[in-house]
Amino acid sequence: MLVTLAFVFWMLFLDSNSWLIHHELDTEIDDLEKNKSYYLNEISKDKAIMETLNDSLELEKFARREYFMKRENEEIFIIEHQQED
Repeated sequence: MLVTLAFVFWMLFLDSNSWLIHHELDTEIDDLEKNKSYYLNEISKDKAIMETLNDSLELEKFARREYFMKRENEEIFIIEHQQED
């Protein structure tokens, strides 16, 4: 009986393939799968944006909105609104 208990204790906690190590690895795998799904979702969003930017008018809108680009002889005024608390 004592040998069996020692064996079970060894296998659950002290062995290189112990239950604790498997549990840690399973949680790490779950986290990595969540990251994978997040990044695959972001890639699909970026692909959709890139497809819309193939049109020159959409590309110009994007450049104006994100990078404040302008045409020659044109002025841009940036208005920032303050939030009241």
